[in-house]
Amino acid sequence: MTMRIGGLASGMDIDQMVSDLMKAERMGVDKLKQKKTTLEWQRDNYRDMNKLLKELDDMLSPINKNSLSLQSTFNQKSVSSSNDAAVSAKAISASANFSSSIGVTSLAESGSWKSDTGHAYVQGERELVFKVTDPGTTAEREVKVSIGAADTLEQVLSKLNSSSLGVSAMKATVNGEGFESVILSNNKAGAGGAIKASDDTTKAFLESLGMSVDASNTMVKDKEGKNALVTINGYEMEQTSNTFNVNGVEYTIKQETTKPVSISSSTDTDGILDSIVKFVDKYNEIIGKINGEITEDRYRSYQPLTDEERDSLSDKQVEQWEDKAKSGLLKNDSILASGLNKMRTDFYSPVNGTGNIAGFGQLADIGIKTTSNYMEKGKLVIDETKLREKIAENPNAVYELFNAKGATPETTGLAGRLRSTIKDTITKVETKAGNSLMTTQKFSIGKNLDNLDNQIDRFEDRLIQIEDRYWRQFTAMETAIQRANEQSAQLMNFNGGY
Repeated sequence: MTMRIGGLASGMDIDQMVSDLMKAERMGVDKLKQKKTTLEWQRDNYRDMNKLLKELDDMLSPINKNSLSLQSTFNQKSVSSSNDAAVSAKAISASANFSSSIGVTSLAESGSWKSDTGHAYVQGERELVFKVTDPGTTAEREVKVSIGAADTLEQVLSKLNSSSLGVSAMKATVNGEGFESVILSNNKAGAGGAIKASDDTTKAFLESLGMSVDASNTMVKDKEGKNALVTINGYEMEQTSNTFNVNGVEYTIKQETTKPVSISSSTDTDGILDSIVKFVDKYNEIIGKINGEITEDRYRSYQPLTDEERDSLSDKQVEQWEDKAKSGLLKNDSILASGLNKMRTDFYSPVNGTGNIAGFGQLADIGIKTTSNYMEKGKLVIDETKLREKIAENPNAVYELFNAKGATPETTGLAGRLRSTIKDTITKVETKAGNSLMTTQKFSIGKNLDNLDNQIDRFEDRLIQIEDRYWRQFTAMETAIQRANEQSAQLMNFNGGY
């Protein structure tokens, strides 16, 4: 580091002079930093666009409830019961409308175990191991419960409840009995089911609760579980639960009946329409935002602020300036513009698959068209009356319009086409702007940012050298002036002060 002498001899403000000189020198590095900031903003804008495209793709993903890619979305049914207090039903996977009659002879009941002599629970640490067979099954499953040394009976019962034992445990005094019982009720209804102690420790624990255990270490039930007995369309059958599925219809029986209950379904036109409307609304929202980005005005005279410029402005002024500086960074972007054009083509082109049905070959056939307002750039408008009619006429044909499986784009449904275009566009954007999991060397903007960082580092090193040179020059000047002043003083002293 050069020794710095700041104007002691000359009387000049050398610090300020060097600072002013360095401002001009720093203009180059400031431009590089501005370029870097602009690229970072552009990268973030690209990633925001990919987030929007991902949102649209998610609405079409089969993992999304009511996705237009799911057959079940177009199989939605409204189910009615002639006696909802006795039997209710809902369509789970039934594709066609249905009607049935169901009579309930008896409801399914849960089995239970009760201590018959009261309990004699004593605190102590135990590792309990049970073998559990659920009602209606034959397979055993192992359940372990850890009991702490200081656990009270209430805490033990709470642990049994929260375990996978499958029971509701409580203690209570039953009418007519002069002792407090422990009661375990099976959470699942139906005949069968058992709980067995796997070892002597677990057996002793059950006996301390007052439970009877047979020779095979199986708890003896106080009340056996029962299967439900129902008659569906004239055929009697048993069910292990009061809620069960027959042919894609989930029935819930609530009380015994004296006459059959009629169950019928109809296409849930409003539910299907709502799924389509929600997708169209999201599509319009997203293409509107992307169109806004690629048509946004660019203000090239507004560059990112330097630190010095930022310090001279108020927060509001900085915000207003940066709004202008960030505007139009994706204007006329070819990747996004091409993606939007392809999505419009995907939607408007007819589907010519083998499963296509006349009158359901393109969006316009079911009441969805492009807005007549050119400024809205391809947004969709829905004729809900026509769409509702087409759904009621043939919901499966509407499903095929979106999901026909074809070997070519022309024979592929609208959802498949759109997802393919979205995936391709996202990949191209990531090639340019990356994502949060990618290193900078994996995408083009990242490589440019690395290059700028290297340029900035080299420039900063050169600025240090330049500033050092200025100080060496001014220090030399100050030294020379100081010597001249000293010589002048010596001459004056030599001449007697004259």
